[in-house]
Parts: sequence; C-alpha cells; structure tokens
Amino acid sequence: MTIELRPYQRRALEMLYAWFEKNATGHPVLNMPGGSGKSVVIASLAKDALQNWPDTRILMLVHSKELILQNADKLRKLWPDAPLGIYSASVGQRNFGNPITYAGIGSVAKRAKQLGHIDLCIIDEVHAVSTAESGIYRKLIAELLGMNPAMRIVGLSASPYRLGHGMITEGPTAIFSEILEPVGIEELVFKQHLVPLRSKLTTHRLETDGLHKRQGEYIASEMDAKFNTAGHNQSVVAEIIDKASNRAHWLIFCSGVAHSEAVAECLREAGIAAESLDATHNKTERERKLADFESGKLRALCNVGILTTGYDFPALDCIAFLRATASPGLYLQMAVRGMRPSPGKTDCLVLDFAGVVGTHGPITSVTPPRKQGDGNGEAPVKVCDACDELCPISAKVCPACGHPFPEPEAKKLKLCSDDIMGLDGTEMVLTGWKWREHTSLASGKMMLAVSYYGRLSDPAVTEYFPVLHEGYPGQKAMKELIKIADQAKIVGMNVDNLSSLAAQLSCGKPPIQIKYKKDGKFFRVLKKEWE
Repeated sequence: MTIELRPYQRRALEMLYAWFEKNATGHPVLNMPGGSGKSVVIASLAKDALQNWPDTRILMLVHSKELILQNADKLRKLWPDAPLGIYSASVGQRNFGNPITYAGIGSVAKRAKQLGHIDLCIIDEVHAVSTAESGIYRKLIAELLGMNPAMRIVGLSASPYRLGHGMITEGPTAIFSEILEPVGIEELVFKQHLVPLRSKLTTHRLETDGLHKRQGEYIASEMDAKFNTAGHNQSVVAEIIDKASNRAHWLIFCSGVAHSEAVAECLREAGIAAESLDATHNKTERERKLADFESGKLRALCNVGILTTGYDFPALDCIAFLRATASPGLYLQMAVRGMRPSPGKTDCLVLDFAGVVGTHGPITSVTPPRKQGDGNGEAPVKVCDACDELCPISAKVCPACGHPFPEPEAKKLKLCSDDIMGLDGTEMVLTGWKWREHTSLASGKMMLAVSYYGRLSDPAVTEYFPVLHEGYPGQKAMKELIKIADQAKIVGMNVDNLSSLAAQLSCGKPPIQIKYKKDGKFFRVLKKEWE
C-alpha cells in the first residue's frame, strides 16, 4: 500500500522548506493536531532530504515504542526501499549505521558517539523536550550539536508547550525558534480527516476542591485518594453504562493505579468486560489487553499514565475523563485519541466527570500554559480569551476590552453537547466590516480591532488582534491577520502603522459570512468565509 500526501501535509512541508530558506540557523516546530498524520510528514521529510542530499544522516527521536513503530511503518509505505534502521530496546532492534535511524530516546540517550554525525534530527512529540538545559533529550542534542554544530532540528507536536514553561520556543535556553501551524482541528474535521467529539452533561462530578498541585499539576496521590471511593466509582460506572450504551469501545482515563483497577472491577461487577492497564504491566500483558480491547473482547479499558500519546485505535468511540488535569497538552492528547475516523463511526462521545473541558475549554481554542515566574520580579499575568491581552493575574475584567474573567468556580461549568469542540455557533451574513486601532488600557500598547456588521437586527461582532504584543499572542494574531489580508485582497500591508493598516483593511474585501459564538458579553469568531 502506497501513501499519497494530503494537501495540508504538503502544505506543512512547503512551510518548513520556506522557513529553512529564510533562516540559515535555528530550529522550527510543526504544530499539527493529533490524527493529522505527522508520521507521514516525517517520512516525506526524510525521503526528500536523503534523495536530494544522498550523504545526509537523519535521526528521528521519540519517547515511545508505539510511535517508533507507527513512524517506521509510514516511512516504509511511503518509501519501501528506505535505508532505515531502528534502535529501540522496547522494539527489540539495535541498528546503527543506516542513513536513517528511528530511535527511542531512552535507548540512545547515552549513545551520541555511536550515532555519530547527524545532519537532520526530527523529534516527534517534541513537547517532551525541556526548554531548560536539562533532561535526556537536551543532553543528547547538546552532544550531537557538539559533533555537528550545523545540525538542524525539526520538532512536531499537537501541543508545543509545557506546563509551567509556556511555549517551547520561550525562554533564553529554548532551542526551538518558531512554531509553524499548517493545519488546525477545524479544517481536519471539516474535510472529514477527523471525526468530531461530542460531550454529554454528566450528573456525577469528581470535584477538585482541596487538591493541591506540584509543578503546576494535581498531585496524583491526592487525586487518587479523593476520586477512588466506592460511591464515586459506582455512580460513574452506572452513568457510563447508561450514556455509552450504543458505544463499542470505551477508553477510561483514571487518576491512579488503584483507581483504574477499582473502576475496572466495578465495570465487571456490572456485567461489562473490562480491564485495567498501567505502567506496571509487562509487555506481554500490555499487548494482550490492547488486543482484547481492540478486538471487542473487552468493551472498556481503564488506564492511568499511558495511552495518552501514540495510541492509534480508530474505532475508539467513547472516552471518559475520571481524572483532572491542569495541563492543556495532556487534555488535548487524551481527547484526540477518539477523533480518528473509522468505518461507520460518526463521532466520539466524551464523558467528562472531572471538569477537564470546563477547565481548558474547547479543543479548538485551548490556551497554552503560561511560563511560571522566573524570579525576575515581574508580576504574573493571564491572557484574555477575547482579545489576547496580557493582564494582571488579579484582574477580574480585561482592562483592554472589558471581557470578564471567570470566577474560580466557573471551572466547574457543566457541559453542553458542543462544548468540547467549540465549532458550533451562530452564522451571520455580512454587509460590511470596519477596522480601527484599539489601545490597551493595561499596557498602553496598540492593537487592531475589527467589527463585523450584518443586518440591522444582527449584533456588531468585534474581534481583537494584539499584533504588537510579544510572544505567542502577538505571533498568533499576526498569522491570522496575514490570512485575512490575503483573502481580503490586500497588497503591501503597512504593519508599521496600525492606523494606515486599519484603513487598508477596511477597504479590503470582507468575508461574506462569519460564524461566531457569544462568550459572556463578548464574541468569539469561529470561522470566516469568503467567496
């Protein structure tokens, strides 16, 4: 079976090659959603590099056996004669000396000299790489760069940020230079490369009140002790059975090993074939339980600490969150397990008992974690969801646009059927738009704002673009603005003068229609459509 690249996968490669043409140094990251086929992009990148420069030596690094095998399988399908060697103890292969080496980081972390001269290092699930100069990835990279300072690194991730560190491009010791975004979840769902998630209101709740955090995440032992009670488990299991009665494969994320085992036992007592899987199980047990789950012998598989990355089972049609997380990256990784298409599958049901969706919002608009204080005396900040303004952590409303920040208890919002996707909204046919400068009351910085107008009875929907802000908010706003300007047929944007730019954009071709969603007193624009 051969592989034909999808348009957005070709777009990813084109963006990557264009970035290298403009940047003689530095290392980019491709931000691509789970299920978008990152392994195909990796395979095509390796093939292009080796066929254009035959002496190239390529190293692909990742942290799990499953991802090594998936990536290797895609390379062989794309390029059957690829000179590929695998070095991974868990896979059972230790091959050095091939032009292309796919390796597990744990197996090669101390084998830089055996790897030798590497020209291109590709890292899948690159959010595992520390922004600080520590950890096994960073130590190996430092040794490889010592042997070849010209080595280029390409990272790929669906969530290019780390809890407590912010974006992986941030900080004085970060090795990655820029994040490229060739495709989003919305496009993949629209083109049916992914199926949507559907969430249902859960009656029973696993509350996080009283739980403490360590390094930004809930302490697992406390969460396990609080959530793993007979009353909780019986109520949760009864509700899963009721709401997922028409679903064939239930993947349940639990808070700890004891919790996972107890929920599996509770399911069995209720007549549901179920098992528990965690890191204490050996290779044989793990493979047997996964095979039983995927064949249908088991209907439910409870797990903790695994099956969040690299697990690819398209027929999965129900996910239950029985654990909380403060990590938006972990939330995304768990949720997208259910989005891969499969014959007869139209969506995946998500039952969120722990308020994870309420904490992080729809998967189409997750806010990356901010960097923890570095001791430089700067006040901690939070980002306004409406306009991306950086605001004091104590602010109750955004001083730039007036958008109210939720009270702490707002994180316990109950879900409607569309909350986890955030793709449903109100459509409005436009009669025009108006761009203007907008001044941030908090920082004094200027930003752009656009108001979209429909019929007389329609509201004026305003969207903000903090293009002069530093870091991720500014980069994100500028990328979106460039897309809009291209569709609006604007040539030669004057980005140094916001007043002139606003006038240019106001004269441009507006969308014929937008889709928006009410967010408190303000609006979030979900989609813009041009002819």
